[in-house]
Amino acid sequence: MLSIEKYQDAFITYLEEYAILNEPRGLYEPIDYILSLGGKRLRPVLTLMAADIFNGHYQSALNAALSIEVFHNFSLVHDDIMDDAPLRRGQTTVHEKWDINTGILSGDAMLIMAYQLFEYYDAATFQALAKLFSKTALEVCEGQQYDVDFETRNDVTIPEYLKMIEYKTAVLVGAAMKMGAIVANASDKDQHSIYEFGKNLGIAFQLQDDYLDAFGDPKTFGKQVGGDIIENKKTYLYLKALEFSNETDKVELSELFASNPEDVVTKIEVAKQFFVSSGSAQATKEAIENYTNKAFRVLESLHISEDKKDILKTFGNNLMNRTV
Repeated sequence: MLSIEKYQDAFITYLEEYAILNEPRGLYEPIDYILSLGGKRLRPVLTLMAADIFNGHYQSALNAALSIEVFHNFSLVHDDIMDDAPLRRGQTTVHEKWDINTGILSGDAMLIMAYQLFEYYDAATFQALAKLFSKTALEVCEGQQYDVDFETRNDVTIPEYLKMIEYKTAVLVGAAMKMGAIVANASDKDQHSIYEFGKNLGIAFQLQDDYLDAFGDPKTFGKQVGGDIIENKKTYLYLKALEFSNETDKVELSELFASNPEDVVTKIEVAKQFFVSSGSAQATKEAIENYTNKAFRVLESLHISEDKKDILKTFGNNLMNRTV
């Protein structure tokens, strides 16, 4: 087993060797651009780690890891178009730097390129990877549609929200780990268990992201604190605040999240006060801990050494205690 940093370095080196600057340049330059913007590289690292966990070798999982990263960035390119987002990781988004048509077409190409990377594996591995990938990609699209639908609904429930983040975010984390297990020829039971571990960790990760969006340190969070509040997103924090509030506070909070005032600083502070006073902030922290522990309980069924289980637990704890 390597350190997280070593896996990241190995993946970035492989990514930089990935030849994509083909012709026409107008199609491939945006792909090279989005892939070079960095990010946590969380998902490909998990693929490499899982391969080593099940006694494979991380190098054999590099193409699967790259597939996950290319797909993830494809989804970001199209999400940014749908959100009309001007920035991604502090840099101009693809559709703003080029245009919407380029963003759509280059994104489409990335989806195809993600599938192509499975061609480096034998037939049985290819089939298993492609089957998992197709299921996951469709679920990510379903999660995105749920997210879009929620923008115009005032009756979103907490179970619906949890399903949305499971599909939009968590299933790709689970798939990333299962791909490493598939490449390492782990048993079907272990493949299923590591997927469940990753999925539950992915839900906890997204809930943590929701919490940091409101209560994170602007110096370390990496994006504007309070962005979800400004955009009136119905996050777990907001839905829990509604659940815990009296009728008067419910009306006031609902009206706050239907407004678009020029003074966003005040709006953010008022929303955060609701989150704290209602108990929503504490409930969100407890949910993060619950899903993390749920992921850890899955580890008990894995046929790996206790040392490797401890490595996964340490990784999960570090993820949940992050500030970025």
